[in-house]
Amino acid sequence: MCRSIRPLRTAEPPTTDGDVRAAALQYVRKVSGSRTPARRDAAAFDAAIEEVAAATARLLAAFGTLPVSGEATPPALWPRSGRPRRTTPERPA
Repeated sequence: MCRSIRPLRTAEPPTTDGDVRAAALQYVRKVSGSRTPARRDAAAFDAAIEEVAAATARLLAAFGTLPVSGEATPPALWPRSGRPRRTTPERPA
């Protein structure tokens, strides 16, 4: 959905409040279909950002962090299933 949002549950680098708020902003922009709200909608837009950021912070606190790299592979890095990649045969030299 929001391709610029980085995974926030990783241990390195630690997630900051700014990271959580930036992810919330991207989410609200995507859902509302607007980068900046009209003046009359600004209060609702800002409230939505704060609510999403708070929910995200609670979720991350409940989950904890993923293991430090080298201990396990986070799900975001697991190979995708589906159609196998097409390979081209090598040409003879």
